Amino acid sequence: MKIRTILLTTIAISSAMLTSCSSQNLGEEKTQKHNGKNFGLTSTTEILLTSEAGNKMSVLQNQPFSAGHSAGTRVVIRPNIIKQTISGIGTSFTESTAYVLAHLDPDSRREVMEKLYAETGADFSLTRTTIGSTDFSVEGNHSHAEVEGDAALKHFNINHDHDGFSREQYPGIRDESFDLLPMIQEALAIKESQDDKTLRIIASAWTAPPWMKDIETWFIRGSEENNWQGTGGVLKPEYVSTYADYLVKYLDAYQAAGIDIWALTPVNEPHGNSGNWESMHFTAGTQNEFIKRQLGPKLRESRHSDTRILIYDQNRDHLEHWSDVIIGDPETAAYVYGMAVHWYSSTVKVYEDVFERVHEKYPGFAIIHTEGTIDDLGKPAPEAILDPERFQESDWFGNDDFWWNDNATDWAYTATWAPNNHDHPIYTPVHRYARNIIVSLNHWMEGWVDWNAVLDHNGGPNHAGNFCGAPIMINVETGEIYYTPIYHILAQFSRTIRPGDKAVQAIKHLENLGDDALHTSATISNDNLLSVQMLNTTKNPISYQLVIGEQSAEISLPANSLQTVRVQL
Repeated sequence: MKIRTILLTTIAISSAMLTSCSSQNLGEEKTQKHNGKNFGLTSTTEILLTSEAGNKMSVLQNQPFSAGHSAGTRVVIRPNIIKQTISGIGTSFTESTAYVLAHLDPDSRREVMEKLYAETGADFSLTRTTIGSTDFSVEGNHSHAEVEGDAALKHFNINHDHDGFSREQYPGIRDESFDLLPMIQEALAIKESQDDKTLRIIASAWTAPPWMKDIETWFIRGSEENNWQGTGGVLKPEYVSTYADYLVKYLDAYQAAGIDIWALTPVNEPHGNSGNWESMHFTAGTQNEFIKRQLGPKLRESRHSDTRILIYDQNRDHLEHWSDVIIGDPETAAYVYGMAVHWYSSTVKVYEDVFERVHEKYPGFAIIHTEGTIDDLGKPAPEAILDPERFQESDWFGNDDFWWNDNATDWAYTATWAPNNHDHPIYTPVHRYARNIIVSLNHWMEGWVDWNAVLDHNGGPNHAGNFCGAPIMINVETGEIYYTPIYHILAQFSRTIRPGDKAVQAIKHLENLGDDALHTSATISNDNLLSVQMLNTTKNPISYQLVIGEQSAEISLPANSLQTVRVQL
């Protein structure tokens, strides 16, 4: 009996191994068959590289294609499996960005703006701006409806966005007329002067004016008296409709200033921020009712019926619940274009599994990343941080090594009070950005927006002390302009992934490498120019085969780098 059991077990194991090998071989055969088209490729069209070694969108030598492929690390691109259409990649307009740029003379400022928005620079095509004040406002605590009880919004105005900054109040200011709205107008003017004019703007309010909210102030910080439960408050029932009118009035005012808003979120971060700066709360249920009964119908009846509504606008880990409640309601879904997400629930996870589930349920709705940054930059460790020394960053200005290595932390790093603090390890800023963009693109994300485009050398100004990194940082005392590695990474993505491009299937097969060593995604333009993005997070070069159809090219991916391989099909 014992011998028979062993024999049966051996047969079962052998059968399982045979099945496994057969499945693997069948998978290879299916891959070959699916990739069976011969595109007649002779060589890559362009190879760009940004790296820790100092490359900044450097053009490398093209590599030849040959028939077939061999074993080893491979990146398989299937151009015939078309996925989502790209909305764009970019960074954000904030009052703090305008304030820092106002410290430059107009010519120097124009140079920075062209680095951001011109075809000769990053040519960013998707951006975000703020409705009223945020933590990245110089003084904070301002709205577009300051008169308490003005339910008809007779006193609504956007003066604060174009009043400028007084040199008397801020002695370092060089251009007193520059502000948030003039900054957006200058970016649009740059776009108008070139062939590619696309600049899609998403607008988000951090809060309604205080008089519309139950707490009747901007925010209440956590304290012992409220059991450390800070809050931004919620809309009073009598002002729910007024808040929808407030958002439409903003669209009217900006359109009158020559600025069309492409998309709108009901509020930034509806879960709140523990009352640390301007905020306002919705649940998925109350936001559903707000869109269905107020914002959706009012937008549709206004001159802004083509302005898109993006729901949620907070961390990726809760996206599925909000999508189920809001897009799962057919009446509300009729007003919704898609979902907005942030990345602050982890410094390393992308939550591509969430994106896949949400896309499977709601394939007609966009997923757009609307905010990500290096938060709490240089902040001293608060209480209950287990590693206070590493918590506080230093030496980031003018130092590329900071951005290319494990030097950054976030709000939850080793915090004993933070849920899932293991998801918030020390990280490499370049890796966090590039990994997030590449993996998200490979899992249905249509657009990606960074937070502040420009900040000062400290990561501000920020009236709440929430200093952050930015693609461009400027010492407002000396005028030194530092284009961080994040700028060059985002520029490489933006220059090679354009609005209207389509994501195509990209699959990696790694040999003797960890899963995080290499990340890839691919897009194709209307002119059949394929752009393959490759991130190497290791300190060693990686040799791989780029497989397209029946052909492959042997390519080396340098250590700690972002590589873009472009192939004309």
